[in-house]
Amino acid sequence: MRTDSTRPVSPIDELCINTLRTLAMDAVQKANSGHPGAPMGLAAAGYTLWTKILKHNPANPDWPDRDRFVLSGGHASILLYSLLHLTGYDLSLGEIQNFRQWGSKTPGHPEYGHTPGVETTTGPLGQGFANAVGLAMAECHLAACFNQPGHTLVDHHTYVMCGDGDLMEGVSAEAASLAGHLGLGKLICLYDDNGISIEGPTAITFTEDVKRRFEAYHWQVITVSDGSDPGQIEKAIWDAKADTSRPSLIMLKTHIAHGSPNKQDTADAHGSPLGAPEIELTKAALGWTEKTPFAVPEQALSVFRKCVETGEKAEADWKAAYQQYTKAFPEKADAWVNAITRFMPKDWHTGLPQFTPDQGPMATRAASGKVLNAAAKIFPSLMGGSADLAPSNNTFIAGDSEFQKQHYQGRNIRFGVREFAMGAILSGLFLHGGVRPYGGTFLVFSDYIRPAIRVAALMKLPVIYVFTHDSVAVGEDGPTHQPVEHLAALRAIPNLTVIRPADATETAQAWKMALSVNDRPVALILSRQNLPILDATQTTDGVEQGGYILSDCKGTPQLILIATGSEVHIALKAQALLGDEGISVRVVSMPSWEIFESHDQAFKDRILPPAVKHRIAVEAGISMGWEKYVGDQGKVIGIDHFGASAPGGTVLEKFGFTPEKIVETAKVMLS
Repeated sequence: MRTDSTRPVSPIDELCINTLRTLAMDAVQKANSGHPGAPMGLAAAGYTLWTKILKHNPANPDWPDRDRFVLSGGHASILLYSLLHLTGYDLSLGEIQNFRQWGSKTPGHPEYGHTPGVETTTGPLGQGFANAVGLAMAECHLAACFNQPGHTLVDHHTYVMCGDGDLMEGVSAEAASLAGHLGLGKLICLYDDNGISIEGPTAITFTEDVKRRFEAYHWQVITVSDGSDPGQIEKAIWDAKADTSRPSLIMLKTHIAHGSPNKQDTADAHGSPLGAPEIELTKAALGWTEKTPFAVPEQALSVFRKCVETGEKAEADWKAAYQQYTKAFPEKADAWVNAITRFMPKDWHTGLPQFTPDQGPMATRAASGKVLNAAAKIFPSLMGGSADLAPSNNTFIAGDSEFQKQHYQGRNIRFGVREFAMGAILSGLFLHGGVRPYGGTFLVFSDYIRPAIRVAALMKLPVIYVFTHDSVAVGEDGPTHQPVEHLAALRAIPNLTVIRPADATETAQAWKMALSVNDRPVALILSRQNLPILDATQTTDGVEQGGYILSDCKGTPQLILIATGSEVHIALKAQALLGDEGISVRVVSMPSWEIFESHDQAFKDRILPPAVKHRIAVEAGISMGWEKYVGDQGKVIGIDHFGASAPGGTVLEKFGFTPEKIVETAKVMLS
């Protein structure tokens, strides 16, 4: 309900707002760590949004048609935790008192899956903003796919709260630009315009006209002159909701550490406790009469806890509407359940394409495109695109439309040249529910998307990343576009599965693995150049093993060649040459270190017998990490330097990726 923005702040509103401020002060002080300033300045906005506008049910944080709230400036986490506790989520006052401590549900920055009601992990500034764009995109898509005349199944907003630091980061600019282009009218950003950063006033670095910048992005911009006035804030949010054709930025003129006599509007209040004397002064200045820390007046708590009743009613109303929907549109209702639950039909993978050697050489990026299109027919929730490289990445779903403004049912997303935003948006798409996202770019640009992959891995989100042009075989584009260190960098990320298939058949298996995984992201590493297709009987379930015996010799091998991707075929040719000279060689294809390491030692010893000390690993990337598999007596044929501009085959030859080089290395080793 709209309110009169000119009315004085009521005593009960002031009490509720100050409850948030004092909890922030007390929690940070007790922890002797944290950020009190932003939570104190944003307390009025948090209170207004959560108690007067936000559609949420504290008793069921996951009901599908809730509004989403993202605290992009995750350092202000105590504000979110206080709101969750006060409005009735399963987060006790004891957890607030245990802020930032071992085993608590209130870590320093919000973590998805750790604290009830936290929609996404935030902390690295700007990523939460981009996550929110993904959440809003998912809402638009599902609404377009499922809502029917007279029957609305999907209708909610995404709210993101951010600060100056978020807007300084380039990822927020990328995401804001795309959001404006797409006209995401249900995306509303509350910008904490307090003019302070860690080093001092933002005037030392950040003097752009944010209002005009966002207007240029095709956003509605609303200014609230007093960010401590709930009436002004509420009116601004309603005005934002009224414009359904574009996202909205609400610029809240706030004071960091609002109410602190000595630290308000200072950088000192950003990331340090106020100190006991200043807290006492601040509480007095706020008119706070409670004498003990962490006090929650009953009158304030009763206002916040009304969210439980209103939330349960909102969900009950939605469930009643859903029941009518199931009767009117049973097939769509079934599709909705499948999307939300990530249902996988029995033997679904039999619908993926089969590849045979007689099809001729095929780049794994091309095979990936064929598998993706087959999977898209099986999984209507599969949705994604590329950072302006869809023709090269083969990430376009043929026969489906594009996700564009006023055409949100399309599954092909045009992300533009925005790799970092794409990665964070993919996470938002998955976090919303109902969408299984993927995104593609060149492997060399994984550097640009890596921070988003890291946070997705931290959240255990099964997002699929399609990285093509996977080695110096890219050729003429030269060293700027030839990935060298990127495989090692991706493999270094905990909880990320990296798969570099050797041919089309392994690529199909890799997609099967990626679509089956539920607790981690997967990166597919694919070739630009054509590669022979191996006999499927040799590669059966090979990717599921991570590393397997692709081609063996009789008896115990004298030498084991281990390779990934395109280099597997070079290893096979070397095996044949060495065999002609009476040297017994085993070839192991190892598309995924992570999957291989998930097996027990007995399995790994069967593939790589400890008694066989002579081993050569072959991969067109830096050699770091391969020592684990070749041992002290082994060798690695890799690239510990940048590439060069020339045809791909020439570059590989000049850098020693030939059967002859492997044979030469093997003979020296065995001599």
